[in-house]
Amino acid sequence: MLAVDKDTFQAEVLETEGYVLVDYWSESCEPCKVLMPSVLELEENYKNHVKFCKLDTTKARRLAIKERVMGLPTVAIYKDGVKIEEVTKDDATKENIEEMIKKYI
Repeated sequence: MLAVDKDTFQAEVLETEGYVLVDYWSESCEPCKVLMPSVLELEENYKNHVKFCKLDTTKARRLAIKERVMGLPTVAIYKDGVKIEEVTKDDATKENIEEMIKKYI
């Protein structure tokens, strides 16, 4: 999974054609750490259709706010640089993320 930050987010997510999944997380977010292996597993299954990225919101607070990430974990899917759907907090489960991916591929 590609780690993006405030300097690379524009190029890797907003300027990428096709689908990009962004896992918004933080070192201090225990549910985020629990979810990460599931997201990595989904990447193995869908990497041919979706680009997978992760953004540590602790190091990019302004960017997270700009992208309207109001709670963690948040997993969002972008198409051609536009956020089209997200799951957040309790809804951010492996099943819900996979369901979201399947809608668009």
